[in-house]
Amino acid sequence: MTMTLTINGAEHRVDAEPDTPLLYVLRDDLGLNGAKYGCGLGQCGACTVHVDGRPVFSCLTPVAAVQGRRVTTVEGLGSPGNLGPLQQAFEQEQAAQCGYCIAGMIMRAQALLDRGGPISDADIRNHMQTNLCRCGTHMRILRAVRRAVDATGARTSSLEAKP
Repeated sequence: MTMTLTINGAEHRVDAEPDTPLLYVLRDDLGLNGAKYGCGLGQCGACTVHVDGRPVFSCLTPVAAVQGRRVTTVEGLGSPGNLGPLQQAFEQEQAAQCGYCIAGMIMRAQALLDRGGPISDADIRNHMQTNLCRCGTHMRILRAVRRAVDATGARTSSLEAKP
């Protein structure tokens, strides 16, 4: 089945079965390799992308579900020569060890920055807990997100996260 998808602001025509995971289409058909195949079960977050501004596991999202919606991958946040603020913060904090989880971490964190409002350290921890890092660089990842919050002028709060 031929579908038109909007990925990182550009339209792409792809030929795929409707139940094909979005991750496979991104990587295999469009060459967007930022999102990684980690577990295939939506438990690690390595495949996180945004659909209409919300983080989703692309390994679980059927490609047919994103027709007519905006998909953003880590490649849509910046490029090697022009990093976005969050990508810069991850680089400055040396948040990647093996790097496998980083694109998913960045996409999860970007959703937090995009929501606006006060962002406390507890908010960051709660929001990021969905994504896993097997190398154990969680503290550097949290510092990178804090750095990006501060650099982008997002409002911060010392209050604990609200339920």
